[in-house]
Amino acid sequence: MARNDGDEGRSRSHRPYAAPVSAERRPRTLAELLDLVDHGPDTFVGVSAPTPWGRVYGGQVVAQGLRAAAATVEGDVAVHSVRAYFIRGGELSEPIRFEVDRIRNGRSFATRRVVARQSSGAILNLDASFQAPEDRADVQVVAFPDDVPGPEESEPTTWSDLHERRIATVDLAGGRLVAWQRVPGPHAPGWTGAACALAWASDDVPMGAARTVHPVAFQRGPNPAVAMSASLDHAVWFHRPHRADEWLLYDLRAQNWVGGRGLAFGHVFTAEGVHVASVAQEVLVRERGDGAPSGAEGV
Repeated sequence: MARNDGDEGRSRSHRPYAAPVSAERRPRTLAELLDLVDHGPDTFVGVSAPTPWGRVYGGQVVAQGLRAAAATVEGDVAVHSVRAYFIRGGELSEPIRFEVDRIRNGRSFATRRVVARQSSGAILNLDASFQAPEDRADVQVVAFPDDVPGPEESEPTTWSDLHERRIATVDLAGGRLVAWQRVPGPHAPGWTGAACALAWASDDVPMGAARTVHPVAFQRGPNPAVAMSASLDHAVWFHRPHRADEWLLYDLRAQNWVGGRGLAFGHVFTAEGVHVASVAQEVLVRERGDGAPSGAEGV
């Protein structure tokens, strides 16, 4: 993806959105998905990968938003946190436009804000923070869980050609969902490709973890009791380097349910036990017949 080094003060281009995305233009790898097109000053356009549910996967937009933000950051810095709000569901047939604001370039940190848009309006708002390397204390407090099977002994449940997922543990009593995930390459060199791949996969497990303790929501496959479910907001903290094309363990636990909103929090480890990231997500579940609005228009 081309870096846009244009003047921050220039007005943003208002070109019309690109033509609808044909099947031939669908990305076949995450690298293709992250190959955004320069569309003006700090503005990029990407397309979507198909999903079984017919809407854009939230982790895709987070990964593409991070990729757009990274394209405007210079120097030896790497992302350390991403926080995103899912505003409305995305249409698979439309390109997505990513508009980046350079909030701050400091000596040690850089901050970017990204708005992802389609013709319906904004679908995601994302903040990303980047830090220059610092040789400081490195203390891992959270331990790799010793009660889960490895990826070869776990259940394959992959829904996308862009990544692999294997469910290791489902603990309804403890509100816990543990899964191995990896994203086959090729990936962009350096930290960018690995971080974007982790961002992509990080949206896949929290919803299931949160739903483990819901009275009616947890069920594999279609659930007639649920009218709609959606991710509301999402955060990833990147702690240590990792390889995206190797298995990573996502260990997520439900924290709370109130007002239709569930919260999940957890950790990401390498197979060797290195704690590489932490993830938090709030989700929305509405039951059928409760009088609440359903579908994308109800969010």
